[in-house]
Amino acid sequence: MALYLIEASLKELVSSKEELDQKVSQIQEKLTENNSALIEIQVSKDFSRSFFIVEGEDQNTATKTLKTAGVPVELTKEVRLVGKELDEVKKNNEVVNYLVEWNIPEGITMDQYLARKKKNSVHYAEVPEVAFSRTYVCEDMEKCLCFYDAPDEAAVKRAREAVQTPIDSITELSNNK
Repeated sequence: MALYLIEASLKELVSSKEELDQKVSQIQEKLTENNSALIEIQVSKDFSRSFFIVEGEDQNTATKTLKTAGVPVELTKEVRLVGKELDEVKKNNEVVNYLVEWNIPEGITMDQYLARKKKNSVHYAEVPEVAFSRTYVCEDMEKCLCFYDAPDEAAVKRAREAVQTPIDSITELSNNK
């Protein structure tokens, strides 16, 4: 089974945490019927961006399931989880409130990315108010999503500077707890 990132906007579908919870329950049920699982969903505060991580046998099943639930899928990519074990993420016991997207420069391999990440991650200690959680790296090496718990966007930017990694966008996430 592989992991898939599915990006979408829920703005036209939900407008409250209660509606989001209902929609997520429906999606989880449909994914289970299709031998897949929703590992996590992170949503921007205004519901304009959502990031589903689905574990399944193939990308098409995951995408089709969300589309059937009325979710307007914008992007689907196979991803690799870095920084946490999948079982830890499944427990859903950690708060993340910021997502950083980084479009990886052409020519960087997964091995190069992982070596760079390992070398630079020690510098997160320089910004103790920010807790790095996990990264999903697209297997095609086009981009990665990094999740943080931080007091504000400025702190996230300081953390990214400390680890010498650029930011293409930052999204403040709603608290799905």
